Amino acid sequence: MGIVFALLAATSYGAGDFFGGLAARHAPVVRVTLLSQVVGALLLVVLVPLVGGDPSARALAVGAAAGLAGALALLVFYRAMGSGSMSVVAPVSALASAAIPVVVGLATGEDPAPVALVGVAVALAAIGLVSQHGPPAADDTELDRQEPGTSRRTTLLLGLLAGTLFATVFLLFDHVSDDAGLWPLVGARVASVPFLLLVALVTRTALRPGSGTTRIIVACGVFDMGANAFLVLAFGSGLLVLVAVISSLYPASTLVLARVVLNER
Repeated sequence: MGIVFALLAATSYGAGDFFGGLAARHAPVVRVTLLSQVVGALLLVVLVPLVGGDPSARALAVGAAAGLAGALALLVFYRAMGSGSMSVVAPVSALASAAIPVVVGLATGEDPAPVALVGVAVALAAIGLVSQHGPPAADDTELDRQEPGTSRRTTLLLGLLAGTLFATVFLLFDHVSDDAGLWPLVGARVASVPFLLLVALVTRTALRPGSGTTRIIVACGVFDMGANAFLVLAFGSGLLVLVAVISSLYPASTLVLARVVLNER
């Protein structure tokens, strides 16, 4: 089931990233990130009782650390998606979020079957391939356009930083006990929402969503929380090496949505 949950996490992450990147084109990144996290927290109220689990102090503490890392990751990622090219941000962040847990997992003694290792290598290659779709055409959508004043190097660095932070989230969730259920996500939201609220206050970011972005932010929050839930369940029943790589295939669904919704080439 770990692989199935990881695939569902990848699909949901890709959808959440698409809507988050789209919203970040029309609203401040801090607002998009905070409000989507609040939406996810509301969904969590329904999901936690359904899944059950042990709300141990360790699960909540590890979740809180993952929540802070995840909040920072989303701020950086949506900033990159909002100002840079999606076809640059997606593969760089995905490769970093997959490669780092693979190295850590193998270094700490995980021993996947040979066929699984072949699958990992193929998946790592696929992460890059699914994110490459050629140079933007003249009529491509704004989501794949590089904003003036934002260099390609800056976009690459932001994508790498976001991927490293996502990898940190993976590593933390992998250390949660299998019987914790979704309680680590409660700890994550208890930490991330106040942190993002503080960031909003410091940066004087207005939190009232615009009429054109409300639905997009809600969709982002729902898919992001769904992805996190599937990820925690995946780590509870699968190896770090496999779950991290499969979950990092999220650029595929991001690009599918970009093509279907925005008619992106």
